[in-house]
Amino acid sequence: MHLRRSFALAAGTLALAASALTSCGFDYATDRPYTPAAGVNDRSGVVDVLGATIVASQADAGTFVATLSNNSADKAVALTSVSAVEGTPLTASTFEPITIKPLGLVNLADLGIGVAGDFSAGQFLSIELRFDNGETAAIELPVVTNCGMFAGFDTATAPDYVPAEGVEAADPAAEPTPYSCEPAEPVDHEE
Repeated sequence: MHLRRSFALAAGTLALAASALTSCGFDYATDRPYTPAAGVNDRSGVVDVLGATIVASQADAGTFVATLSNNSADKAVALTSVSAVEGTPLTASTFEPITIKPLGLVNLADLGIGVAGDFSAGQFLSIELRFDNGETAAIELPVVTNCGMFAGFDTATAPDYVPAEGVEAADPAAEPTPYSCEPAEPVDHEE
């Protein structure tokens, strides 16, 4: 009888300890930043690149869109260039340096940095942003259509795209086909 009571007491203590210890942990999911959006974020430097995407009305041309947030409390930082990472079929338009005030932010959707290349909606492209403080941000960002929450963001004039050697260029005389923002027709799977 004494053995049963000791066993029951030990089992009860173990069950209480297990339930208490399983709730202990570190790095809770609620403590990590989460951004439910199509764009990607890069927080590796003084300037955070937030919600970065390429918004395209048609294949092969679009507008680079992101928000740049300067985390420096005393120095302004300027974005000086956007370029393709080697092997990415992309050319970005040139622009005057875009200054971000200390602890300030700039939304690039208003500035229209055009991109052109061999890409279409749904792809991910690797680009590099260069800043005047010497930092770079290499990010892989999605190409999204100029529809829904991104409607009206493809405002830039695309630069001339020169494909890499050995890559066949699209026919410049061909009229580009714009992406449709209409929902797809339902498919009847019953026969």
